[in-house]
Amino acid sequence: MAAASPAPVWSVDPRTGKPREQVAVEATPEEVDQAVRSAHAARAALAPRDVRAAFLRTAADLLDERAEHVIEAADAETALGPGRLTGELARTTYQLRSFADVVDEGAYLDVLISRADPAQTPPWPDLRRYKVPLGVVAVYAASNFPLAFSVPGGDTASALAAGCPVVIKAHPDHPATAELCADALRRAAERVGLPGDVVQLVHGFEAGVELVRHPLVAAAGFTGSVRGGRALYDAAAARPHPIPFHGELGSLNPVVVTEAAAAERAEEIGAGLAASMTLGVGQFCTKPGLVLAPTGEAGDRLLKALTHEVSEVEAGVLLDHRMRSAYVDGVRERAELPDVDAPVTPGAGGEHTVGAGCLTVPASRLAAEGAHDLLLEECFGPVTVVARYADAAEATAVLSRLPGNLTATLHLSAAESAGESDRGARLLAELTPLAGRVLVDGWPTGVAVAPAQHHGGPYPASTSTSTSVGATAIERWLRPVAYQNTPEALLPPELRDDNPLGVPRREQG
Repeated sequence: MAAASPAPVWSVDPRTGKPREQVAVEATPEEVDQAVRSAHAARAALAPRDVRAAFLRTAADLLDERAEHVIEAADAETALGPGRLTGELARTTYQLRSFADVVDEGAYLDVLISRADPAQTPPWPDLRRYKVPLGVVAVYAASNFPLAFSVPGGDTASALAAGCPVVIKAHPDHPATAELCADALRRAAERVGLPGDVVQLVHGFEAGVELVRHPLVAAAGFTGSVRGGRALYDAAAARPHPIPFHGELGSLNPVVVTEAAAAERAEEIGAGLAASMTLGVGQFCTKPGLVLAPTGEAGDRLLKALTHEVSEVEAGVLLDHRMRSAYVDGVRERAELPDVDAPVTPGAGGEHTVGAGCLTVPASRLAAEGAHDLLLEECFGPVTVVARYADAAEATAVLSRLPGNLTATLHLSAAESAGESDRGARLLAELTPLAGRVLVDGWPTGVAVAPAQHHGGPYPASTSTSTSVGATAIERWLRPVAYQNTPEALLPPELRDDNPLGVPRREQG
């Protein structure tokens, strides 16, 4: 019997559900193997830090040069709009250049030198420690960020900065964009004298599974659903030689509004919440999906402002029709629960669109296990749940039941922010164990690419303690090595006494 032909990979317009063009075919196991082996063979070429930095900057330049075509393709495949995608491309190229700066500086190598000291008990040998790249990194592109968290995104940029070749599994929602961006990265590599094989791209669900199992893949980065990410995480752990799997899986991103904050600025908070939870048609991983708001007059005003603003939001297109169906079914199932009301009914907005909305529920319903646990799970799309609490004990009871999150947000009154009561400090202490980023008097949508950023959190927000955004994202793809009593001539340049590359380091003894 003849082997089945590889399945075609189509670019689909989410505004109509119709195929646009065939972009590629799904990779066979043999093709995945060849992609990984080619990347592995090219890893030595990435060793010089100056070449890596030049590569990252050149990749950013080429993406900027191709901006019109990249944005046009991404909009056709995601319906995110030219304005949003223009900003996302700027974020993506900034990220690439930022990691070039990280590579140039060299502090990420975390060089530590402990000189021989016979007076110590026990005596110290000469020890010199720094970090080396792990090897080939598998990158799984995200659906909701076709640039910043996909082919040229943070996982790819940080892995290349660390000196690791990448094999990227394209997301099926934007395969044409993936091909355009992968081509730009490969051409950038060749311009600075690197083999294009340091960046590989594969398509297909089975290719993604084959990739995480490949013996030459040393680590993986993933952004997506809890179900898909957990399956890959388990596969990474079940290998004969398990590998690190850095996955961002899902997040409810709770918000707590104190009674005093609602009394002080209910309308402002309601409007800000509406803007945040509908941004990008509610498809941000940091969308506030659960809001604890007080009962009473001030909480009513907040809900009225939220209802008004959400009612004005036009129906939008989700990334694909599968997500649209999941959203429509998910909000219907939630709205049918006892004591759940819908001030603005979320759901289908048309044949290809969805409408934004909000649900309300007494916080007491969430304080104990039961059918209402569904409201404590992420619903991808433009909907949020407002849980009305009667007192601080009810709010605490709900918070105690939440899973890990990327973010947690606290809205305080001016007096609470100034420390005139202990309410703010107590709530901050309750939120800190729940999330990787805790905000006060702001909204979580929008993740600054800054050195101190942390984009991760307790499971299921992520599968590790690392960040996928910011300078320290590079640490995911490195491991420490210590050299003991090693002759100067044999040491890596970064560890030699004369430090010819000028790498920042700490010395003891």
